[in-house]
Amino acid sequence: MTRGLLWVVAVLVALFLLAPIIAILPLSFSSGSFLFYPLPGLSLRWYADFFTSDFWLPALWNSLGIGVAAAGLATLLGTPAAFGLWRMKGAFRAIAMGVVLAPMVVPVIVVAVALLLAFGPIGLVATYTGLVIAHAALGVPFVVVTVLAALEGFDPVQLRAASACGAGPLRAFFRVCLPQIAPGVAAGAIFAFATSLDEVVIALFIAGPAQRTLPRQMFAGLNDSISLTTAAAAAVLVGLSVVLLLVVMWLQRRGQAAR
Repeated sequence: MTRGLLWVVAVLVALFLLAPIIAILPLSFSSGSFLFYPLPGLSLRWYADFFTSDFWLPALWNSLGIGVAAAGLATLLGTPAAFGLWRMKGAFRAIAMGVVLAPMVVPVIVVAVALLLAFGPIGLVATYTGLVIAHAALGVPFVVVTVLAALEGFDPVQLRAASACGAGPLRAFFRVCLPQIAPGVAAGAIFAFATSLDEVVIALFIAGPAQRTLPRQMFAGLNDSISLTTAAAAAVLVGLSVVLLLVVMWLQRRGQAAR
């Protein structure tokens, strides 16, 4: 396959993946009230409705707050888990890896039902704590994967050298290992935040009215009454995703430069 043909295939695949986004974003600037083309005109009315609404803006703040908390918890759990997996050897490592990465491959609807049954008896349904824990469980695998990738470039001899100098395991990790893998840890936290920001199935099962997130509000908006404010909300999520992607790319370049 020639280089030119590879470029053509890559462009076609990119257009296929971006087509839904390209289709929805212009609708958020429509002066009309329906999801149709051609646009009758351009207007920012739907963004004004989004940022002044008593439903949409609180949902955005809920998503951001829950996402930050879930990303922090996922990072606190995923980083030591990745370090432990990195130190493991043999078949048990593969088993442990499968358990840790299970939330990434198991259908979300199955996870949501399991969490509903587990959280119900202990009073975590319809609470911010329950939603943060649930989103953190989905984000941990992303932290583990990115931190493991960062650890591949770390020389374990440095830990033995720190131990020979009198540093304990925790001190050696925080003073020697963590500064070098920090870009990978930060990237994992961003991926965990993005996972929480996008999640809707678990929110439908275990969140209450006070924990209404932006994706859940979009889902409810499409079911109750179709409004172009949903398109504006989608544009806001796309913008946040682009910012997160740029930050991840910057962290990757920083990590490569540090090596």
